[in-house]
Amino acid sequence: MSEVALQSSVLVLNKAFTPVHVVTAKRAFCMLFKAVAEVVQIEDGHLEVHDFQSWQEVSEFKRANGLEDEQSDWVSTVSHEIQVPRIVRLLFYGRYPSQRISFNRRNIFARDENRCQYCGKQFPTRELSIDHVVPLSRGGGASWTNVVCACTACNKRKGGQLPREAGMKLTRQPVEPRFNPMIRLKIRRRKYYSWKQFLDDAYWSVTLE
Repeated sequence: MSEVALQSSVLVLNKAFTPVHVVTAKRAFCMLFKAVAEVVQIEDGHLEVHDFQSWQEVSEFKRANGLEDEQSDWVSTVSHEIQVPRIVRLLFYGRYPSQRISFNRRNIFARDENRCQYCGKQFPTRELSIDHVVPLSRGGGASWTNVVCACTACNKRKGGQLPREAGMKLTRQPVEPRFNPMIRLKIRRRKYYSWKQFLDDAYWSVTLE
């Protein structure tokens, strides 16, 4: 199987079609094979569900008739090629997820879109650090509203000062995200557009991890 395709993301819904988290395609296929989940597909505005067997048949039909979407991911076994589903629904899980977003480096970088919040430029993660707007030594805390991404140059320039003391300004005030920022980054990509059907305003506060 293609390792790249198996690492693509799949949105997981509970029994009530509420988003609960995101998993890799590899994990999603395991759930389908064990019959604890089903594929949810939006086709021409209609919702369809498939178990592992019927999804395999749908995949084979698409391959045979040249109906593959260019945004689709596929995995190959010894005897079959199967399309990676974008959404699966758990058949026996009805709980709702936590409402709080995990406060960690990954989500901070995602919230700030890998942009230094002082110069506004975008950088690879390895070239960014976490800056406390009000330094810890000045009474600032580690919270969503006091941490931002900063590039090496801006972080060095600011040092242990307040932004105004260093002659710097934030490009925007840091806030606690209403929903997992990693999801916002993914749904900008065409191949994850189908997620939007289940991520309307009623679900923006849901933690998806």
